[in-house]
Amino acid sequence: QGLERTEHEGFGGGNTAWEEEKLAKYQHSETRLLEVLEGVCAPSDFACHQLLERSEEHVEQWWFHERQQHPDFFQWLCVDRLALCCPPGTYGPDCRPCAGGPPQPCSGNGRCDGDGTRRGTGLCVCSPGYGGPFCADCGDGYYEASRNRSHLVCAECYRACGRCTGPEDSSCLRCKRGWVLHEHRCIDIDECGTEMAHCRANQFCVNTEGSYECRDCSTACIGCMGAGPARCKKCNKGYWRDGAKCLDVDECTSAEEPVCTGAQEVCENTEGSYRCVCAHGHVRRDGHCVEDKPPDAPEKGFFDDVTEDEVVVLQQMFFGVMICALATLAAKGDMVFTAIFIGAVAAMAGYWLSDRSDRVLDGFMKGR
Repeated sequence: QGLERTEHEGFGGGNTAWEEEKLAKYQHSETRLLEVLEGVCAPSDFACHQLLERSEEHVEQWWFHERQQHPDFFQWLCVDRLALCCPPGTYGPDCRPCAGGPPQPCSGNGRCDGDGTRRGTGLCVCSPGYGGPFCADCGDGYYEASRNRSHLVCAECYRACGRCTGPEDSSCLRCKRGWVLHEHRCIDIDECGTEMAHCRANQFCVNTEGSYECRDCSTACIGCMGAGPARCKKCNKGYWRDGAKCLDVDECTSAEEPVCTGAQEVCENTEGSYRCVCAHGHVRRDGHCVEDKPPDAPEKGFFDDVTEDEVVVLQQMFFGVMICALATLAAKGDMVFTAIFIGAVAAMAGYWLSDRSDRVLDGFMKGR
């Protein structure tokens, strides 16, 4: 790719004859070689850079001395010098021909194991629909739709046919597993009606096209002949037979004595069994059913919900009352000052109680 990219980089596109005569030195120059090598490996491809470093002398030798005699650089370096590859259609240490021959390995209908490398077996790995040692035949489940000297086209048989002569269900020569041939048609085998089916003890067989399935019996059954509690061979524990059907036993009502004996426990029927649960309004704690109620909380005092702003108001009230009391005493019982004192106390109390009156009254009535 680097050689192709730099093929005409030494020419400007003017007088081609003159440029080829004057600038042809670029075609075989070290400058062009360096430009090619710079783009050989991706920056993160460490293995490529390592291989290029090991092969640097060979590359230079081919570029300056062997290029005219050996124009196929891949053949000269990878096959002949480094012995890392083989020509297409060959494989192994000695580059032996693949099955079917190098011109068209595996008849063009598969790949040769190790093709183009010094490894592999040389055997054919056929594409889907093809078979044989050289992939020259149609595989199982396919028929020959067309063929000439160089190409074979295989098409798929009817789904039940292992071998066939055409796509129709009446063109079968051999059937796939799970089918039986009858007058060139493949008929499904009912494995469930024969001893070919193998299901576990508590399963039943369901026939499918070309095979069968094992499905679990109903929980009501011990062994069954089909799906549901009406196909049981025997009823499971916790069930009783009513005609052909196995029905759930209600242990909560059928028992002569209570099955749940704990305090505040009641019986709850389940499919095939029962369980003991706590009665309504009760929960289980430490294995016992107790009344479901929140734990008792300590009663709040009168001042528990007082906010910081309300504390400031209380402080102002207290100091106001003290000042009024002192003023009243200083007046030696004068009725004017007594009236002022009572008015001040009433005003401050009304101010504080205006937002808390309901709570205060409720607290007083409860003795808080």
